[in-house]
Amino acid sequence: MADTSATREIFVTGLKNAHAMENQALSIMKPQVSRIENYPEVARRLEEHIRETEGQMTRLEELLQQLDESHSSMKDMALSFTGAMAAMGHTIAGDEILKNSFANFAFENFEIAAYKSLLAVAELGGFQSATSALQANLQEEQNMAKWIDDNLHTVTTRFVELREAGESAKV
Repeated sequence: MADTSATREIFVTGLKNAHAMENQALSIMKPQVSRIENYPEVARRLEEHIRETEGQMTRLEELLQQLDESHSSMKDMALSFTGAMAAMGHTIAGDEILKNSFANFAFENFEIAAYKSLLAVAELGGFQSATSALQANLQEEQNMAKWIDDNLHTVTTRFVELREAGESAKV
């Protein structure tokens, strides 16, 4: 399939949505990192993924520029706000670290699906120049989802041990 106007529009919209989605991810992760005290490995991995996410946003901006487009400030603001609200919602939970872990795992899988879809549209529309940037973003999201999956048992165990010891286990 060639770069038709409809396919181009779908691709550009997807890139703008992905940029806003990454903005949302930052607004979820940054407050989490600032609150973590008892799970240094989680804080380290979130800090690393924040840097990766900033790089993903740059890649998306470059792809949009190649198409003479720019990201949507309105979408960025809206999703950033909802991300901040989601992060704040977990702060009142006694098991905040667990709720954050569950939500982060779900969000990573949402991002994985978004990048897989964007790669399909890139292929259909003949946007081969976008493939490597989108693959890089996808790989980083897959790596983060795997890290969360691999570490959920450890985080849960630590949470229970801290609670059993009468220590703060929240974050």
